[in-house]
Parts: sequence; C-alpha cells; structure tokens
Amino acid sequence: MRKTGSISIIGLGGMGRALATRAVEAGHTVELIGRDAAKAGEVAAALGGGATAGTFGTAPAGDIVILAVPNASAVPVVAGYGNALAGKIIVDITNPMKADASGLTTPDGTSAAQEIATAAPASAHVVKAFNTVFGHVMVPGRQLDVLVAGDDVRAKASVSAFIESLGLRPLDAGGLDMAHWLEGTGLLMVSLARHGMGDFNFALSLSSHS
Repeated sequence: MRKTGSISIIGLGGMGRALATRAVEAGHTVELIGRDAAKAGEVAAALGGGATAGTFGTAPAGDIVILAVPNASAVPVVAGYGNALAGKIIVDITNPMKADASGLTTPDGTSAAQEIATAAPASAHVVKAFNTVFGHVMVPGRQLDVLVAGDDVRAKASVSAFIESLGLRPLDAGGLDMAHWLEGTGLLMVSLARHGMGDFNFALSLSSHS
C-alpha cells in the first residue's frame, strides 16, 4: 500500500468524516481538526485507528491538509492559518455554488481553488479533488473516480497516491485553472441529483474504449 505520510482534515462534516474513515481504513495517520475541540476529539475516538484531534489554527501535523469546510469558510480559514500552512499540500474539496444550485458563486475565469491558493502561503500547493464525489457514496470497498487538478506536479502526485491508497482512481484533469470546470461539474452533479437522477446515490464514472 502506497502511503503519503500523515493526513490532516480540517472540518468535521459528512465529507470530512467520510474521507477520514477511508483514510484510517487504509492505514494512514489521521488528524481531525475543528473549531469545536471536544467534537473533534469525539469524532477521532469514534474513528479509532489511532486518529487524533488537532488544535484549530495551529500547524496541522499532516503532509496533506484536506480542507473539508463549507466553501464560504474556506478562504477565511486558510487566511487565518497563515504561515501554519507553509509547505503543506492543501486539498480543496469545496463546491462554490449558490444555495439553489442555479450557478457558481465565483466569478467567471476563476475558481474557489484559485482563491484559496491566493490566500495560502506561497510555499503551499493547492490541489482540487473530491468535489465531484458525494461523501455518502464513499462507502468501504466502493471504487470511484476522483478528478484532480493542480499546478505543482509533485503535490498532485502525492494527492493521487493518497487517492489510490483509498481504493479510488485519480484522474488528472490538468492545472489549477481547470478547477473552475471541476467545480462546474460539482454543480452539475447536484443538478442531476435533483432532476435526472432523483437522488444523490450515484457517482461520476469514466471509461476508456480502444
């Protein structure tokens, strides 16, 4: 099993817990971080596998830091951490969509991931991933495709190795400028759930044909 080192997850919501669960099952060292320290401790204890609770605002222990917070909170959280995120790989899993899923909240030509990259220390590397996967479908053993975008080759390779270790398939979508389109795909997934599919119990899957 390929390891990428320890993983820190900022956020205690459904998606953060789903990723933490699969990471623990894969044998990773997982640190859970939330504004509510007691709740973070409870979630870590429930996960088992040596999962620990970190302190919000201090330097995360993980080489990879997964930003599993609501999109509106993402930039303020990163800015608040400041140099505590220096040298880290920051994985942005957020979807910047309007409450009624009628469009994205980011201006044309940019993305939530790019805004996060601007707020992060220069030595940090932002990678977009997991935003096209619903947390509740990441059940143990289920194989899913995860679209990935980022500008730093090594950071993207580390995140891809982490994704593979979870039993998922990373698919490189290109540079961080492609995050805008990945976020648009996240919006499309929600619209499909509300209309064509009728529920959120599905996943994006790509196949190649020779």
